[in-house]
Amino acid sequence: MRSWQRQQADTAGISTEPPALEVTIEIPSGSFLKRGPTGKVDFVSPFPCPFNYGSVETLVGLEGDLLDAVVLGPRLSRGTRVTVRAFGAVGLTDRGMYDDKLICSQHPPGRWQRLLVLLFFTFYARCKWLLNLFRGQTGRNACEGWGEPGAAIARARPLNPL
Repeated sequence: MRSWQRQQADTAGISTEPPALEVTIEIPSGSFLKRGPTGKVDFVSPFPCPFNYGSVETLVGLEGDLLDAVVLGPRLSRGTRVTVRAFGAVGLTDRGMYDDKLICSQHPPGRWQRLLVLLFFTFYARCKWLLNLFRGQTGRNACEGWGEPGAAIARARPLNPL
């Protein structure tokens, strides 16, 4: 956002700060094990995850699981809780179901970081297609591109504690 647009937004009472969220890391950067929020291994990847991958424990995404979040930056241990800002969201369709992935960090990602995230999720969608084919599961798999974090958060619903 240009500075004059930011000034107009601030004057109108619209927040221009990216939303801050607490993310719990499930898959540390460099890990080959894909785990769910319960810690159960979902599958072993043939390549390491290039980012810290986790979830926002207070929000449920469209597919019914906790809202996914990628945390850019240095490797974080599994179970680490970190408060970060969401600077974007990547849409991923898996077996025909749309799922948002918040892209978070302490600082705004640069152009190359955004490109690497999109390349990863494009590759990931193709790998998931192959895995789903092997498992006999059908449906479209694709990376839908970069979006706004506020829209992804608005599509999620609050987790209702039991």
